[in-house]
Amino acid sequence: MSFFENHVFVCCNQRAPGEGCCADFGSAEMLGHLKDRVKALGLNGPGKVRVSKAGCLGRCDDGPVLVIYPQGTWYTFVDKDDIDEIIDEHLVNGREVERLKV
Repeated sequence: MSFFENHVFVCCNQRAPGEGCCADFGSAEMLGHLKDRVKALGLNGPGKVRVSKAGCLGRCDDGPVLVIYPQGTWYTFVDKDDIDEIIDEHLVNGREVERLKV
């Protein structure tokens, strides 16, 4: 059994100028929003949800990206509304957000 019900990894990798990366799309800001909202909803902690900053997840062309384990569901996002939808649907209600999957 996993220590966390869901573990979310958000790519915040910064590549050399001219090379596309998740950091260029505000992934660090979205990571902060995700962490704050998960905490505000009381979803964080052992047996619940863990949100972690990740280096390169190898999906730069799909970026920005995050992945949720143990399901292994990959998402892209544009703004806080997308992050909120992932939280509400996937983390709270256990339903994948098809429109954001990559």
